[in-house]
Amino acid sequence: MKRRSLLAAGAALPGAAPLAAGSATAGRTLRVAFPSAEVSFDPTQTNSDANSATVIAHILEAPLAYDYLARPVRLQPQTAEALPEVSADGRSFTLRIRPGIFFADDPAFKGRRRELVAQDYVYALKRFFDPKYNSSDLYLFESLKLPGLDALRERALKTRQPFDYDTEVEGVRAPDRHTLRVRLGVADPRFVWLLADNVMLGAVAREVVEFYGNDIGAHPVGTGPFRLKAWRRASRIELERSAAYRGDRYAGTPADEPVAQAIARELQGQTLPRVDRVVIDVVDEGQPRWLSFLEGSYDWLNVPGDFRTLAAPGGTLAPYLAKRGMRLQAQLQPAITMNFFYMEHPLVGGYAPEKVALRRAIALAYDSAAYIRHVWGGFGMPAQSTVPPFTLGFEPGYKSEMSKHSPARARALLDLYGYVDRDGDGWREQPDGQPLVLRMSSTSNQVDRRSNELWRRAMDGIGLKMEFDVATWPELLRKSRAGTMMMWGYTWGATSPDGGFFLGIAYSPNASESNDPRFALPAFDRLFERQRALPDGPEREAVMRQAKNLLAAYMPYKVHMHSVVVDLVQPWTRGYWRHPFMREIWRYIDVKDRPA
Repeated sequence: MKRRSLLAAGAALPGAAPLAAGSATAGRTLRVAFPSAEVSFDPTQTNSDANSATVIAHILEAPLAYDYLARPVRLQPQTAEALPEVSADGRSFTLRIRPGIFFADDPAFKGRRRELVAQDYVYALKRFFDPKYNSSDLYLFESLKLPGLDALRERALKTRQPFDYDTEVEGVRAPDRHTLRVRLGVADPRFVWLLADNVMLGAVAREVVEFYGNDIGAHPVGTGPFRLKAWRRASRIELERSAAYRGDRYAGTPADEPVAQAIARELQGQTLPRVDRVVIDVVDEGQPRWLSFLEGSYDWLNVPGDFRTLAAPGGTLAPYLAKRGMRLQAQLQPAITMNFFYMEHPLVGGYAPEKVALRRAIALAYDSAAYIRHVWGGFGMPAQSTVPPFTLGFEPGYKSEMSKHSPARARALLDLYGYVDRDGDGWREQPDGQPLVLRMSSTSNQVDRRSNELWRRAMDGIGLKMEFDVATWPELLRKSRAGTMMMWGYTWGATSPDGGFFLGIAYSPNASESNDPRFALPAFDRLFERQRALPDGPEREAVMRQAKNLLAAYMPYKVHMHSVVVDLVQPWTRGYWRHPFMREIWRYIDVKDRPA
């Protein structure tokens, strides 16, 4: 699962020049954009950033992958020969890695072709345990209790010696050159989904990491269809087709939907990837993305909130866009957009009744429906919990206080617990008379500015003063991990159908990792651990429901919505269909008919 800023992916930098007509690569370059800056292209150092993960996912490869066009989603082999063999106790997973797969050429290999072997996956997984990287995603593996790996990490921490990559452990090992075996210390019926995550389990060559050292984040080298060609930080990323890529062909089972069936027919017999180059521009404002797309500079656009009513009034493609041959894809996403309260902060944190009352009053005062209307053009579904649609644990009929808007109830709660205006200046003070100033962290982009204005008006309406701390997206990620903010908000997007992750963002051992608010409630932790060990079914869903109830009661998160992504697709763009979990879709897309 990956964090996204409150922006949606879009188009281009102001002044980004389109490719020259008639140039050799003009018809074979995919042009896309990111709405916020990337962090790092080293999987261990992305801080769960979705933009960085998207690039990595097109360079590195996991053993398994999602079938691009299948709905419901399903897995298929990628670098593995078949789906894993699973032991009778459900804890041991064995995969056979296909021989004859090679990494992209790189100086680290000293002129030799480098074949992918099972040990590359062992090394990639061990890197998350290396204290050197302080990976924010370590918790995903720690929770699996992989035998031997915690001991290696503890030894490195205790002795302050380099992490021991050479000692074989039961948790992850390669019995031979092309066999990978993972042994879990606890039952996790949904571990198989992690085997399809190109970031968490993408193969990494040890000699590449050792060659580039601390600069490894700028030198991702993998077996995937693309390689990194150029990178101007927070500005432009360029990928090119990897000459070492094996050129797989599409093999899948498309959904019984017109879009999927049409793409499947087009992909038959096609060698992947279909383009030679991908150019990604970074821009955090909606207007230049929208204008650049209309000028034809970009091959699809995740329409910014400000322009959604222009693109799709009433949910239907605008006639002026239809005349230009553009296509509309509007899809509910397995994602949550929320704000969190830092639970160790002396003002908004804590578990005492008055602290819970303050958070619930703030949540009741904020109008999430207005947020959906005014910031996202009405494209969103009000959220009742942290668990999003299309994931196990989501219940369409579940209701909670999460989506309620009632300033009157908010004011009554504040009055009841002593948050009143004692000095007559129009602002409430804390029960002990100390000043009460809320501070929301934020980026400077237009989406955040509009959201901040809604927050300010909502807090003004109940007599709470709110100020805003503005920083860049990477800076905010660092501050969140360090626990130096009071409130912040972004989007979590799912990378698998397991809704348990969206309860894990409140599991106390995940503090400073996915659990940004550092929520720590023993009763919740017990429920989380119980549901994690259960197979999918009614019993697990009932336990998850209890956990959701506790989050609504204690309110470490105010979840606003599950987003509806509105994509506009240019008439020359072929093969584009947003997958709910899969990031590495660029190999399936073609733009060969783009006009000059």
